[in-house]
Amino acid sequence: MRNILLVIDYQQDFVDGALGFPQSVRLEDPIAQKILECRSNGYEILFTYDTHTAEYLNTQEGRNLPVVHCIKGTAGWELYGKVAQLRRDTDICIEKIAFGSMELAEFLSANQYDRVELVGVVSNICLISDAVLAKAALPEAEIIVDASCVASNEDRLNEAALDVMESMQIRIINRVKGWQNFNSPS
Repeated sequence: MRNILLVIDYQQDFVDGALGFPQSVRLEDPIAQKILECRSNGYEILFTYDTHTAEYLNTQEGRNLPVVHCIKGTAGWELYGKVAQLRRDTDICIEKIAFGSMELAEFLSANQYDRVELVGVVSNICLISDAVLAKAALPEAEIIVDASCVASNEDRLNEAALDVMESMQIRIINRVKGWQNFNSPS
């Protein structure tokens, strides 16, 4: 069986940079652990990089989300923390200019993986886009999203994204509905 782990956009600007959010910071250790676990089980590892240019604000995305982020070559574009330290030169890296990556879908289709697991951010934007493309590229493969390793800047959007992916026969693992309630004061 051919297995691959997709680490979606776990970049500095989505963790503690221009579009950073607390839920993303908490993913550092779980994603790092997932990478180590998958490596030890023989998975290939692929990292996506949300990638923009200095002209970002002139793009459709930039006009709708006018926050400059993930400009190639800046610190915000780089992978974050322990995840950055775990990336190897032999890992596959794809720079994507849109929420979902056609290059990623074509790569998955060409390599005919049996199992594709996704982790990263932002669950209701880029991660869901790439999960749907993975499902389209490999309709008979097992597509999995580890809910303990994904987040959105809004918990309700994260839950909604997980619901939509699950309805599309993408397997959601390690999901605890209402987990935020356990962390909130009564």
